[in-house]
Amino acid sequence: MKHIVTIDEIENSDNKTLNYTFDDMIEGIDSEGTITSKLEIKSLGEFIEVSGNVKGILNLECDLCLNKFKYNLEFDIDEMFAKYALQDEYGKETELKDGQFMTDLNGTNEIDIYDLLYQSVILNLPNRKVCGINCNRDNFFVEEEISDSRMDVFKNIQIQPKSK
Repeated sequence: MKHIVTIDEIENSDNKTLNYTFDDMIEGIDSEGTITSKLEIKSLGEFIEVSGNVKGILNLECDLCLNKFKYNLEFDIDEMFAKYALQDEYGKETELKDGQFMTDLNGTNEIDIYDLLYQSVILNLPNRKVCGINCNRDNFFVEEEISDSRMDVFKNIQIQPKSK
């Protein structure tokens, strides 16, 4: 399902601010129920600001033990969109400082909220997904010793340091 907000909708709303509620599944994201967000979309002249909060419960796989676990996802979103092309304005190279990153709409008249939330959820996943403090780590094997008579030859190997 598409969730599109047009620039005209924002410009024609009270105080040029649109409150938008997203409560839906996001394709490609394994979630327990819907991803919910309450967004405020505001026109700031040449720019559009999208801010709000995103919540949901995701089904992740632990990177250490490969068990499935539930992850409470919650983060704030604060994105800026430029209504018109920025490339002409900035020329060859521009150093972006903290808070200067924005998406260029290149003159299009709409913002795809669904795509924005999909990208934001992906970027806010933990780098290392761990099921918890009691994760059994990488203990995939049974604790008992496995014996193989072919490996006995390696038990008595002694490594001698190289002589100079």
